[in-house]
Amino acid sequence: MNFVSILVREVKYFLSVRALTKWTGDISPDSQNLVPDDIEGVVDRHGANVAFRFEGTLTTYDEFDARANRIANWALEQGLKAGDCVALFMENRPDYVAVWYGMSKIGVVTALINSNLEGDSLAHCINISGAKHVITGTEQDNVIRGSQGLFTASPPVWTLGGTEGADLEAAMAGVSAARPSREHRAALFGRDLCLYVYTSGTTGLPKAAKLTYARTQGMMRSFIAPCNITERDRIYLTLPLYHGTGGLCGVGQAVMTGASIILRRKFSASAFWDEATDQGATSIVYIGELCRYLLNQSPHPKERAHKIRTGFGNGLRPEVWAEFLERFKIPHLCEFYGSTEGNVSFLNFDGKVGAVGRIPGWLEKQFANIAFVKFDIETEEPVRNAEGFCIRTDVDEAGEALGLIGEDVRHRFEGYNDEQATKKKILKDVFEKGDMWFRTGDLMRKDKDGYIYFVDRIGDTFRWKGENVSTNEVGEALSSIPGIATANVYGVPLPGYDGKAGMAAVTTDDDVDFEALYKALDEKLPPYAIPIFIRIQRDAETTGTFKYRKVELVQDGFNVDDVTDPIWMYHPERKEYVPFTQDRFDSLRSGAFKF
Repeated sequence: MNFVSILVREVKYFLSVRALTKWTGDISPDSQNLVPDDIEGVVDRHGANVAFRFEGTLTTYDEFDARANRIANWALEQGLKAGDCVALFMENRPDYVAVWYGMSKIGVVTALINSNLEGDSLAHCINISGAKHVITGTEQDNVIRGSQGLFTASPPVWTLGGTEGADLEAAMAGVSAARPSREHRAALFGRDLCLYVYTSGTTGLPKAAKLTYARTQGMMRSFIAPCNITERDRIYLTLPLYHGTGGLCGVGQAVMTGASIILRRKFSASAFWDEATDQGATSIVYIGELCRYLLNQSPHPKERAHKIRTGFGNGLRPEVWAEFLERFKIPHLCEFYGSTEGNVSFLNFDGKVGAVGRIPGWLEKQFANIAFVKFDIETEEPVRNAEGFCIRTDVDEAGEALGLIGEDVRHRFEGYNDEQATKKKILKDVFEKGDMWFRTGDLMRKDKDGYIYFVDRIGDTFRWKGENVSTNEVGEALSSIPGIATANVYGVPLPGYDGKAGMAAVTTDDDVDFEALYKALDEKLPPYAIPIFIRIQRDAETTGTFKYRKVELVQDGFNVDDVTDPIWMYHPERKEYVPFTQDRFDSLRSGAFKF
């Protein structure tokens, strides 16, 4: 890259950072300007604009605000007050946003419950929130009916359109649509609790992450400038509203600017281009697997007829990224890294393929609250020097990303409403005695130009034959093989061996030549990283936000007595994959078969 190109890149990056700062610079834990104040201001300026386009119905900002006001006034009639909590367990629809927005007007905290949960998992999420009421929609009747008796505090259940619980629509029929007095939230500041948003629960029961008003504002405002969103945009939103990416970041792009949300109940790859094109979408919100699902679809006559100019999301793998932009002719995507509860986040402003963000040299002082430290895969702990302090990684070296915990809005870590879970995420005495840093649980690396790349989740990376294996890297290699649609990679214990052997659960969309598969992987991966076992699943097991579930797969391992799916095993003498039979399983257990 020549001097002029570098200069242009740096100027563009500087302007992007400055534009972002204009939207987020005034957010503070000490501010009394809260999320509902922001949205009410937008309503006052853009009341006639369409806020939601949903299943053939248009909802203006004035109508959206009036709905939220009725919800708030109803809650006041129920005796709810600032600091109380309600649980929202509802499918995607405009009322979902109206409920938590209405509650925020009077300082009531809303717990955003995953609409796919049931039984003990559902009860756990509601119970730990301390919710005094539960509000559901049209699709939760059976689940609510089956959960009777599991809610420890027996909160009353209200429904908007369902049959289980009291009729909330009828209860609001005579309630005022006027804004409740701001006095109900007058004593609150940015540091006070606004929402509970739950972790995905890929490795256990979900944890309730605390989102303050300031934190929520940051999530709702952060993607406006990178995507250059204005009140004229239409944002196509197919992700679940209980999740931070869609429900806060995506919704925020609209309700903080007066833009319109094209809202879908659930993502559909087959309906995506028809709806995006017919509804005039100009921006999208994605999760990486969503992009892969679209690429796996047959060509659609409208896949280039749309007006989409931008979008944002996370988890977009490099091998999908360029192909997605090229095939669907989308000029710009803003990949980001961050967690709902964490204080470490990055934005990829300039579209560098594979990068989740960048810290150029001239910005390093402003990002002194973020560090990448050397990490021991076997102990799953950062490496410490003779003085007991952590060691910063070298250029292009993978290490755990940490965020300094402090009091300003960028540094705060509110934690979970589970004290033990909160303590596990805090690392002390990192670079000096007494300091405290948030553990992201993610391995990342930074190159010489400051670009940051996600490497793997801690616990996903494993050691085999003395080498560190990245499940993310192996998954990318497998997914590039013709016929393999998805690849979920993990490590499994192997009798007589240290570390873990690689195993992948894959789904296919065409025939896969398993005899030639090893040779294809050998061209993409070092020998130690090539999976020993390949499990063929009919469907990938994912959460509601398309994250792969691994805990059950690891428990199953390659035990043919428990796994009914076909399994292929690498045969070291033949240098190819062969069917994993009962005889081969018995040979492995006895130690007769060696790798």
